[in-house]
Amino acid sequence: MEQFLPVTPEELISAGVTQPDFVYITGDAYVDHPSFGVAIISRVLAAQGYSVAILPQPNWRSETDFLRFGRPRLGFLVTAGNIDSMVAHYTAAKKRRSDDAYSAGNKAGKRPDRAVIVYCQMLRKIYGKDIPILIGGLEASLRRFAHYDYWDDAVRPSILVESDADLLMFGMGERSISQIAAMLRDGVPVSEIRDVRGTCYLTAPSETPYGCAECPSYTQVCEKKEAYAKACRIQYDQQDEVYGKRIIQRHGNQMLVQNPPAFSLTQEEMDAVYRLPYARTYHPMYESEGGVPAIQEVRFSITHNRGCFGFCNFCSIALHQGRKITTRSEESVLEEAKLLTTLPDFKGYLHDVGGPTANFRHPSCDKQLQSGLCKGRKCLASTPCKNLHADHTEYLRLLQKLRALPKVKRVFIRSGIRYDYLMCDKNDQFFRELVRHHVSGQLKVAPEHCASDVLDAMGKPHIETYRKFQKRFYELTKSMNLEQYLVPYLMSSHPGSTLRDAIALACFLKEEGIRPEQVQDFYPTPGTISTCMFYTGLNPYTMEPVYVPRTAKEKAEQRALLQYFKPENDAVIRAALMRAGRRDLIGSDPHCLIPAEPPTVIRRAKSPKGGKSSCRKSQKTVGTSSAATKKQNADKQAKKKKGLS
Repeated sequence: MEQFLPVTPEELISAGVTQPDFVYITGDAYVDHPSFGVAIISRVLAAQGYSVAILPQPNWRSETDFLRFGRPRLGFLVTAGNIDSMVAHYTAAKKRRSDDAYSAGNKAGKRPDRAVIVYCQMLRKIYGKDIPILIGGLEASLRRFAHYDYWDDAVRPSILVESDADLLMFGMGERSISQIAAMLRDGVPVSEIRDVRGTCYLTAPSETPYGCAECPSYTQVCEKKEAYAKACRIQYDQQDEVYGKRIIQRHGNQMLVQNPPAFSLTQEEMDAVYRLPYARTYHPMYESEGGVPAIQEVRFSITHNRGCFGFCNFCSIALHQGRKITTRSEESVLEEAKLLTTLPDFKGYLHDVGGPTANFRHPSCDKQLQSGLCKGRKCLASTPCKNLHADHTEYLRLLQKLRALPKVKRVFIRSGIRYDYLMCDKNDQFFRELVRHHVSGQLKVAPEHCASDVLDAMGKPHIETYRKFQKRFYELTKSMNLEQYLVPYLMSSHPGSTLRDAIALACFLKEEGIRPEQVQDFYPTPGTISTCMFYTGLNPYTMEPVYVPRTAKEKAEQRALLQYFKPENDAVIRAALMRAGRRDLIGSDPHCLIPAEPPTVIRRAKSPKGGKSSCRKSQKTVGTSSAATKKQNADKQAKKKKGLS
């Protein structure tokens, strides 16, 4: 097994180092696997000759852990981990989570809320202003501008302001950290590092560079929602490595400067990153706690691409990884697959060969390489662009080679298929082989909704595309005598979704025989276009009003409607249908969502003292009529046919 990087002073000394070049602080447990940002950045630095000590999940309530390695020679690196610490801690209903897949034993509470800010403030308290602090990862990347914070229900300033860090690295950081590390090594003060792409810094307004796109200030976006929406559009419009400009945003007496995005890695560079000597598991110190659950899904998975031109409005990938697709070579992916087959717990199954979107293997059109992606436009929604080049040939060839490897029994795709892109491919060979070879019983896809207005607000294709895909999937499945099913991701309460839209989605699910066991409420995470809509009630690209379900009651209604078949949701749905004037959906007809009478029964019980019996209502669900029983049986058959439990 490959050696982990040092996590204790003793391990550091045994590696022949007394003072590390960098101390890397993370809110996650230490997992040395290439699906974890800390693993990639630390290995990139180590490969360039820098010494890196890892400080995972330090106790932020005291100074002791932050003193573990002493003062690093070049600086501290700080990240909240693979996901935003607030998302890790709270549900969409702002309820505290009881688990954390990125912590040992799946235990919550091992990192603070707003981890980047807390860690950086502790470092400043201990080491003062003259130690370079560099922040990165998803939490920092998506909070680089003034942003709406769902948990505070308020606009917060750039995380650079609140953390008092020196530089923020956004997006995929291999290029940025390599340049910064070299400059620090050569004695360049961190205050003079100003031109590295993929970074943000704070400066005096008088020292602001020329030729920038300027966002409305922090004060303006706090006071006027129109200003916030305008700022959001500017940030997205300049998020292209080809034509993106510097962006500036005033924060009081400081100016936030975002340099253009870093250039994507070449295929050779990306191959080199994934060839680094990862241990590919969690550190042994977590063994006594049962390990780190987050490794389970990715241990035998392979990332073959980055970026996503799908550009859904609620997704952070466009603002973090970018829309440009970059890929590893077939040889690199095959090399990693062969390595996985040598691991002692490999059972013959590659769990995933994907990325942000599994079936993107090349740019959506040829002009992207020269002029960048179209500003303010989408490649796939609401209808595919006429210039879209949909071709799965290279991805299919890669999968075929992986299937042919010795010791490999099956190769699955679990990270998500963009079904609208698949349907644009005139050659259906990939679709056929996907169904025959790469579905592990269930294929996850994301129609999200059925109402056109909601899908437009999401930046998703209209439901007709999903219907065609679903029809073809089950035709192929049946022709191959297979039993496998689609599992659609659905979202309630997204901006644009009215009660009428939620009812339409429930009717769609009933018609299709889909009974989702889990439903995701829209979660307004920092930085996304959908979060801008949630906060402002405006579409930042049209400045037109967008309806936003905000109250707990509205959200509960929309969520319950997606699970109309659950008796415990009856009261909420009944009230919602009555309020919407849809009494036609209450009754025993096949199209109805809930029965005419609530699922209760009157039962008799003797008086405790032997007196007259009394009638009490029980909340136990019972069959109310033969018609209802037939209806339930029909639903079960439809469910079995569609396979969506």
